[in-house]
Amino acid sequence: MRNSLLTLLVILLFSCGKKAETTHPEPLPITESVYASGIIKSKNQYQVFPNVSGTIDQFFVSEGDTVKAGQPLLKIYNQVQELNKENAELTAYYSSFNSNQGKLDDALMAIGLAFDKMKNDSLLYERQLALKNEGVGVEIEYEQSILNYHNSKNAYYSSKVRYDDLKRQIDFNDRQSKKNFQISSTLANDLTVFSKIDGVVYSINKEEGEMVNTQTALAVIGDATEFELEMQVDEEDILKIKTGQQVFITLDSYPDKSYEGTVTEIDPMMSQSTNTFTVTAIFKEQPLRLFPNMNFEANIIIQTKQDALLIPRNYLINDSLVIKSDGDTVAVKTGLKDYKKVEIISGLTATDEITKPSR
Repeated sequence: MRNSLLTLLVILLFSCGKKAETTHPEPLPITESVYASGIIKSKNQYQVFPNVSGTIDQFFVSEGDTVKAGQPLLKIYNQVQELNKENAELTAYYSSFNSNQGKLDDALMAIGLAFDKMKNDSLLYERQLALKNEGVGVEIEYEQSILNYHNSKNAYYSSKVRYDDLKRQIDFNDRQSKKNFQISSTLANDLTVFSKIDGVVYSINKEEGEMVNTQTALAVIGDATEFELEMQVDEEDILKIKTGQQVFITLDSYPDKSYEGTVTEIDPMMSQSTNTFTVTAIFKEQPLRLFPNMNFEANIIIQTKQDALLIPRNYLINDSLVIKSDGDTVAVKTGLKDYKKVEIISGLTATDEITKPSR
């Protein structure tokens, strides 16, 4: 309170001896807005990164080219990746079912031979059994026929098991090698970088022959016709911002014209380096020609009153006091503000005359 009184005393002393400027509160419209600055970005604009590390082998596009989604942009050379693909292709060929059909044919032939031997031993066994039943057979030959028949029968069933095992193993190797080849082919295909969108190549940041990794930005691609306004809003103002609010924009490239836009998105994460939030808006009617990274300034409209009691902001002392023309100092309650005017909610009427304080 003492500081306020001293301030008023100094102002009154300096104002003595010359005629002070005066004014009356006026009922006028006022618009409160939040200032922001930013850059133009192409819609869907993104940085192109490689999927693998290596050397840039070839660019298929140049800056300014129009591209389609899925169109190749460049190719990375990685010798290890190429060799892995070739090795997987060779393994897939030699492990394929067709390449091992001969082994299966041999195993199938072995089954046939085992079956024929089992059938023959079965006939010999039946013959020895018949002779034995007639009492003319030799016991040792009968027992040998039984043994031969059992051995050949076991050999037949073993040959079938070996065939089934071999077929399963070949089938497994065939499918596994094909999968490995698909994986290697996919990794090899990652050497080619494709466009994600229909758009324009706005910049290329590297040259052929340069080493790059998955963290290297290679190019910038964005929409050719639609653009967005990306602006930074101070932490102290962000709670006033909502989607759908009106924005008035001035661009350095179009200094004599103002454009209207609408807030479409508010990034919920504050930048720790700048203490600002990123707010995105779109043009209601954008200029005929725009390019990414053009600078602009904007005013985001927070609130508008058509009939507010206004005084010039430079008539306020400490944002809460005014001096009447009779020398009395009165406290006022303020409302909306712009860069020139401030709304008086209470403390003054339209008939009051106030004096501009000397600074």
